[in-house]
Amino acid sequence: MNFSRYSLFALATFSAVAATINQEPLGPLKERPNIVFILTDDQDVELGSLDYMPLLHKHLINEGTLFSRHYCTTAICCPSRVTLWTGKNAHNTNVTDIFPPYGGYPKFVHEGHNENYLPVWLQAGGYNTFYTSKLFNTHTTDNYNSPYPAGWTGSDFLLDPFTYQYLNATTQRNREPPVSWEGHYTTDVIAEKAYGFIDDAVALGGPFFLTVATVTPHSNVAAFEIDLDDPLNSPLESIVGVVTPPIPAERHKHLFPEVKIPRTENFNPDKPSGASWIKALPQLNSAIITYNDAFYRARLQALQAVDELIEGVVSLLSEHGILDNTYIIYSTDNGYHISQHRLHPGKECGFEEDIHIPLIIRGPGIAAGQTSYLVSAHADLSPTILSLAGLAPRPDFDGSAIPLTSSSVLSAEESGERGEHVNIEFWGLGLPEGKYGFSLDDGKIVGFGVNNTYKALRIINSAKGYNLYYAVWCTNEHELYNLTADPGQLRNLYPGSESSSFKVVERHEAELYRLVQRLDALLLTTKSCKGVTCRKPWSVLHPKGDRYDAFYADVAGTTSVRFDKCLLGYIKEAEGPQSLEFDFEEWAAFGGRGEL
Repeated sequence: MNFSRYSLFALATFSAVAATINQEPLGPLKERPNIVFILTDDQDVELGSLDYMPLLHKHLINEGTLFSRHYCTTAICCPSRVTLWTGKNAHNTNVTDIFPPYGGYPKFVHEGHNENYLPVWLQAGGYNTFYTSKLFNTHTTDNYNSPYPAGWTGSDFLLDPFTYQYLNATTQRNREPPVSWEGHYTTDVIAEKAYGFIDDAVALGGPFFLTVATVTPHSNVAAFEIDLDDPLNSPLESIVGVVTPPIPAERHKHLFPEVKIPRTENFNPDKPSGASWIKALPQLNSAIITYNDAFYRARLQALQAVDELIEGVVSLLSEHGILDNTYIIYSTDNGYHISQHRLHPGKECGFEEDIHIPLIIRGPGIAAGQTSYLVSAHADLSPTILSLAGLAPRPDFDGSAIPLTSSSVLSAEESGERGEHVNIEFWGLGLPEGKYGFSLDDGKIVGFGVNNTYKALRIINSAKGYNLYYAVWCTNEHELYNLTADPGQLRNLYPGSESSSFKVVERHEAELYRLVQRLDALLLTTKSCKGVTCRKPWSVLHPKGDRYDAFYADVAGTTSVRFDKCLLGYIKEAEGPQSLEFDFEEWAAFGGRGEL
């Protein structure tokens, strides 16, 4: 393999963002555009990882638009990726975990998505489609051909159990048998495959869609056997060392020697925070903090190879003369926490570190050096890509195309037509990573994870002053945070919670209850929504646009979000009420109380 085709940089410093430049939308394209999607794995926004990627800034942020309020809807990779490629929330894909029986590639196939997801639609619309690197978890050396993933003109997938091994990858190209890349650095292997697919796409002619899905900066995961039917009781001879920090390329291991995790207010706080199992976490000791700082540096070092990949892709597109007719999208599957709320390295939580993720898009008609403050989510990306390809949205999408040009963004901001909410949901276990996250007792995993099932809403509306997170756990504990005043999500405002600052102020207490009534009704609508109900949940609650205080006062206490039990997957019977058991029209006809 020749890694010299594109220059590799040992990056010890990083450039500042260029001054904002307004780019006018281009005229009609002579050809349908190409689309390149670069997808990382477990990349944070809140901990500043983008600040350490100068080539990302140079080629994408400075030349495109940063969507600063983009969220995943499920903070773990496989469910998040299925949402991304189907345009549907996890409660509608029914892929809610990384392993069977509730998730992974076998579940994706079982639910019928292999015949009905983005590459299939793009191929039907006249696009050649290519994919390299990780597709889904539990896509393995045993099941890669049963069936083959549909919809790809060319593919070269990473396969489990070697997916997360930075120096021992196994890939499988098209219909060929798997090939081992032991001793080669995985991100560089993937970069070369991506460059090859661009060459192939140009040779074929016509528009193309290419996904380059690096596993960086995911933890390095050594191969191990696990009982997919009973992961809690899987015997592991040595869990310590199975999930370790990512491995940087040799050329990057010296970088950022003094960098530490940002010491924000929620970094290993003196007082416990959160709900359920999180509020019982002990404070991390100095040895763990030192380990976590090194873990954080390894993530930044590993991302340097992705930064170089970005420049390689842009350079090759330019060499072929197609850069000006290509959209490049950059994102990740979910975010990441390290020491916030006393948490060991990992994801799966509803905190901002885990759900707030990068989205950057450059291409024809997209303003350069701009930042968009519209709220968007992963369910919006398939609709957006179909829109870029000139194809119609599907009626069952839970998301909608993101406005991309300066004029469409401005129109959406002024009209308020763009949604202000993101539906957040999770089922299953909270899994700590790193050597301090696990221990063994008689050969069994201890601390493998506790039930982490919850439903939540993230609502941001600057014009109305909303910046809220509201969650209901399967334990029926509640969380409510005002992120304007409490960006670290340390002070739970839900009535009766230990940290509620409203308890002693009667007027504020009344205001808080009115807020909770609305949030609960909205969450009850989104927790099981489909299609337009997910996109416009307020239209379900108020089909005529009216919003009555008395309506919520009457609804509160009759039907609210709750769980009947904590399970490891999406079982509707355990999820409590599925919608408001309240007839607004009947209520109004019989003298419903209140004015607007």
